[in-house]
Amino acid sequence: MPAPTITRQDQLDELCRRLRTAPEIAFDTEFVSEDTFYPELCLIQIATRDEMAVVDPQEVDVTEFWQLLVDGDHATVFHAGREELNFILRAVGAAPKRLFDVQLAAGFCGNEYPASYGAVVGRILGEKPHKGEQRTDWRRRPLTAAQIEYALEDVRYLLPLYDKLTKILTKLERLDWFQEELVSWRDEVIAAQDRKDWRRVSGIGSLRGQQLSIIRELWFWRQEEAQRRNSPPKRLLRDDLMVEIAKRKIAKPDQILAIRGLQRNALKRNVDALAECVRRGMDAPPEKFSKGRRGELPTQLNLLGQFLTPALTSICRRAEVAASLVGTASDVRDLIAERLGYGRDEDTPPRLLAGWRAELVGNLIDDLLAGRKSIRITNAKKEDPLAFDEVSG
Repeated sequence: MPAPTITRQDQLDELCRRLRTAPEIAFDTEFVSEDTFYPELCLIQIATRDEMAVVDPQEVDVTEFWQLLVDGDHATVFHAGREELNFILRAVGAAPKRLFDVQLAAGFCGNEYPASYGAVVGRILGEKPHKGEQRTDWRRRPLTAAQIEYALEDVRYLLPLYDKLTKILTKLERLDWFQEELVSWRDEVIAAQDRKDWRRVSGIGSLRGQQLSIIRELWFWRQEEAQRRNSPPKRLLRDDLMVEIAKRKIAKPDQILAIRGLQRNALKRNVDALAECVRRGMDAPPEKFSKGRRGELPTQLNLLGQFLTPALTSICRRAEVAASLVGTASDVRDLIAERLGYGRDEDTPPRLLAGWRAELVGNLIDDLLAGRKSIRITNAKKEDPLAFDEVSG
């Protein structure tokens, strides 16, 4: 029997009534993000042990479904669910109690992360999801049967993945690691709802002081104006143009409009607001780029980082945990700087010395830095040629 497409509120009410008794609810969404401030939700695909369904949010109010996910004691299963969690948070202001991201779980039992849904299904289940409608504009109606079937493929394997990955993680004694990381991921997504991310503007690494204060003011203006217009912020004012305005520190409208790329009508109409942002930035206390580490860093830091980063990769490969999930070369250097006595303004320990990461790699790197362990090459022809030995005496 084909999965129903929910287009009436009474149909959604009945579906939610059935879902309230489900021990697991898997779901995915189709959305379009290029034309609006927030991504535009176009479709919700749902799977339980007993049924699958598609909900059309253009036809029904889906708040009841989001609230059901938050209120229930079921497991909520998805793949790479950041945007899915954002939809829930914006709708009802809370997250489901028991989350399970199959992409994240797969990173704890293999060397690839982040992996596509198809790659995870293939590696874990040996199946191959059907493809065919990747370029669909999900806003257009009516949707064809082929489009609905394609959308359902994104939830068809989620519960089998949940079962298999749970068994693997339990066998490897990594279920606690996964749950710790999932809580951290959830909290980061929640925090990002209110975080002022102006420091993530691309190209600001070389800016200092008043220039950064100008970037901050331009970013806040861009966010507010883009939300008012329901437009993507970068479509209103690109990052590179913000950086150019900040570099020049010019607060006169005619000088701002002389910058190539700022002659669009929408920006011309707002040039006085841009000039005011520059003035506020110039008058504000100078910003620092980041907290970072204090003092001059030693010349050996990069050398030690280059030496120990492959050790992290080797440890992860041997443990079959994705190195990209564990940490980066920057995380290795952060640990080294901490151990060399170069203080950090952050209150938290280096990432590799906290939680499951410390258990897997951080403590070993710490032992290498302290001389308690050494690295040697066992066989240069092996894919994993490094060995880590206790130092005697």
